[in-house]
Amino acid sequence: MNLIIPYFLGFITAVIGIIPPGLINMTAAKVNLKEGGRNAFWFVLGAVIIIFFQAYLAILFAQVINIRPDIIILLREVGFGIFGALTVYFLWIAKKPKIKKAKIKKNSKKKRFFLGMLLSALNFFPIPYYVFVSITLSSYDLFSFDITSIFIFVSGVVLGSCLVFYFYIRFFQKIENKADYMLKNMNTIIGSITGVISIITLFNIVRYYLEK
Repeated sequence: MNLIIPYFLGFITAVIGIIPPGLINMTAAKVNLKEGGRNAFWFVLGAVIIIFFQAYLAILFAQVINIRPDIIILLREVGFGIFGALTVYFLWIAKKPKIKKAKIKKNSKKKRFFLGMLLSALNFFPIPYYVFVSITLSSYDLFSFDITSIFIFVSGVVLGSCLVFYFYIRFFQKIENKADYMLKNMNTIIGSITGVISIITLFNIVRYYLEK
């Protein structure tokens, strides 16, 4: 398999997963705004190190699951139920999120490094996200679970994550109002994404049973 493909896929999936305004990328931007680029760099470095291990462990877990087709279809069915429920919740039930302004106190680069690691470690979303992504890509023969492809994919994840963090740090003042708009409409955005994923998952489930 062309090694550029897993690198590109890792890059794209990381950008999609991290680009919505969240605690980590918004904190990185505000650290840069209040404390300067050096502390923001150390914060991002701490966050990215955790993201690397989260993505790597997720793909190793996905590799174990991938050798069991029965588990894959079960996970798809469970995933369809979860994503379907999330779609209904975010589009019709959930209240609009309130925007909370993070307070940043000046600290040393060492403290910022560990703060980045802590906030990233508390974010459990990447693990199920990369499990789902890697299994899905594998089912379409776009990704293989050999050690080289895994490492290259995770390297793409790291680069994509760094690019998004850089984007927030570099253009935060210009996008702050848009970020607030996105936060206000985050339920609709998330609901739309989970809706699309639900449709794709349902299609794969139906196709699996028709081909049996």
